[in-house]
Amino acid sequence: MSAPAIDYYVFAQSPYAYMGHARFCALAKRFGATVNVLPMDGTVVFPATGGLPLPKRAPARISYRMDELKRWREFLGLPMNVQPRFFPVAGNPASLMMLAAATQGQTVALRFMDAVFKAVWERELDIADATVLNQLAGECGLDAQALAAAAAHPDTQARFEAISQQAIAAEVFGAPTYVLDGERFWGQDRLDFLERALSEHARAGVPQA
Repeated sequence: MSAPAIDYYVFAQSPYAYMGHARFCALAKRFGATVNVLPMDGTVVFPATGGLPLPKRAPARISYRMDELKRWREFLGLPMNVQPRFFPVAGNPASLMMLAAATQGQTVALRFMDAVFKAVWERELDIADATVLNQLAGECGLDAQALAAAAAHPDTQARFEAISQQAIAAEVFGAPTYVLDGERFWGQDRLDFLERALSEHARAGVPQA
């Protein structure tokens, strides 16, 4: 049986990607899944899919979002600052670093993503700041200068732009979105459904006696 492959679409600054990341990584590991790390550009994906950046949303939606963040923080037991110092924040610099990390393997990329998400929502750091990103890379045991150089390479920028178009073509409109066998699972609160789909995938590959 071939290992399942999951397309993992995120915005680097997404609170919901932060909430689901550790559980998603554990799930992927349990099922031996290959994870395709696919950070998106919200300034491209949102307008193309009917979304609005947070400051442009209606007050009722903004207030309800805060209610939900608090509920999930308590439910998951996370050390989350629901109104972090640096938010909204540009996610593209961190996204490019994520892509650069992905060239070093799935484990490296997922570890760096974890550091980025926690930087925003736990540590209240500015992930649009190159110094902060280099600090996070170093804390992950990576060569910060080499990673930054790779992130700045035109090929990485082109890859980032292509992923955003790929997301739009796949009808992905929010983060996190997990795509398995062409089926979309939007939001960290859909991880249970992803788990069921992975279980079905595993059963389908079991040889029959």
